[in-house]
Amino acid sequence: MAGGDALFQVISQRYEHGSTIITSNRIFKRWAEIFNNDTTLTTALLDRLLHHCEVVLIEGESYRQKDQIKDY
Repeated sequence: MAGGDALFQVISQRYEHGSTIITSNRIFKRWAEIFNNDTTLTTALLDRLLHHCEVVLIEGESYRQKDQIKDY
């Protein structure tokens, strides 16, 4: 759980002080799974991330897996 706490500290310290870009392949409602189902920590982290943010949703096939897909 130290990783989740560390990420929360980074986000909290940067909150309203600078820009932060985060990418994820998970929808927000599944982020609690990443943080050991700690919904309090996840809610606080997402609250800070999503306040004043611009969410960009990218849909489509994976660019990283394009070569693997062609090989099959």
